Amino acid sequence: MSKLQHTFTINPAKSPFFYGYVILFMGTLGVYCSIPGQTIGVSVFTDPVKDALGLSRNQFSNAYMIGTIMSSLFISRGGVWFDRYGARYVAFFATLVLGITLLLCSWSVQMSEFIKQVLNQETWIIPFVLITGLFFLLRFTGQGILTMASRNMIMIWFDKNRGKVNMFSSVALSFGFSSSPLWVSALIDGNGWQNAWRYLALGLFIFSILVFLFYKNKPEEHGLVPDGYKNGTKTDGNTPQIGYKQFNLKEAMATRAFWMYAFTLAFNSFFITGLTFHVISIFASEGFPKEDAISIFLPGSVVAVTVSTVFNWLSDSLPLKLYLYLMLAGGILAASGFLFLAYPFGVPFLVAGFGTMAGFFAVLNAIAWPRFYGRDHLGAITGKVMSFLVLASALAPPIFSFFFSTFGSYRLVGYLGLAFLTFMAIASIKAKNPQ
Repeated sequence: MSKLQHTFTINPAKSPFFYGYVILFMGTLGVYCSIPGQTIGVSVFTDPVKDALGLSRNQFSNAYMIGTIMSSLFISRGGVWFDRYGARYVAFFATLVLGITLLLCSWSVQMSEFIKQVLNQETWIIPFVLITGLFFLLRFTGQGILTMASRNMIMIWFDKNRGKVNMFSSVALSFGFSSSPLWVSALIDGNGWQNAWRYLALGLFIFSILVFLFYKNKPEEHGLVPDGYKNGTKTDGNTPQIGYKQFNLKEAMATRAFWMYAFTLAFNSFFITGLTFHVISIFASEGFPKEDAISIFLPGSVVAVTVSTVFNWLSDSLPLKLYLYLMLAGGILAASGFLFLAYPFGVPFLVAGFGTMAGFFAVLNAIAWPRFYGRDHLGAITGKVMSFLVLASALAPPIFSFFFSTFGSYRLVGYLGLAFLTFMAIASIKAKNPQ
């Protein structure tokens, strides 16, 4: 496979500038191209697709949840593939499969009708099972493998400047993701949902060529080391200091830090997904109109981008345990605002809290794992963490809904959130950097 990898003439060692900046651009573009497999990219298709398949909103939502949970069970395997085959091949095949899946999604109605005719059955179960399988592929390749491989590749090519480059990537992705529903919706309005998915598939097939050309695995394979060193020395003659112990997944999972950081990041995915999914109902239950519910996301995004920008820049010189506690504090603030939403301080607390959590999530989810556990088994470690995040995001909507339908209020989520975050704050006291 190494011979095939060097078939093309693009050689990072001959680049007039550090090739890591190409990696930064391509990896960020790779995460952006995962949008069709992210909730923000799928949600725009919900109404036209469910109607065309003859599914109710609950059936369609349950199919999405099951597909997402299924994908979380296999993402760890994708991390192992990353460590074994490298970012180039893993991202290339993930992009191809994601594109093929989008084509299948665009033909889902025709496939459903064909299966119904073959089986001579007119039932909602057939489109339900079909779209569940397609959601599994979307989530596994898009939200899971392509995102993980692209982000890990960036982290592998940088060490001392990891926080600073993650700052640029996080800011670009924040604006890119937040604007994506607008242009995806316009694509659907102008061409129909089937052709919209086909155009997105075409874009992914083109991007897969760029992946194969420009994605590179480790700088050491090209006579380079992270941050712009070459042949073991920096351009100013200083020797790079990169001597981390390389933890495997089993060793990483034996440390307290792994669980404390992973569970805190998973809580962020759980809370923000549940809040986003049920935001109108949550606010309505406390007497707020729809407009007030939707309006919280813009200021929340401003807080998240600000926190991410500032603390990514400072992360190269500050301990990440401080970030962990600041993220927990943001979670406590958000849960308090959620719990006391009807009070004057409720909405500001909620906005500041979930914005702070989201900002630190962008920092810790990228930087913590290579800093704590090295780069050799980064795929397996981040793949395991990603499975927690995906599972948490899949469980959030039904759990929020269960509390509301059972108790007539979402407030129990706030109480449980405060209890969980308090426990995490105490348990994280000894969550030290394993290095």
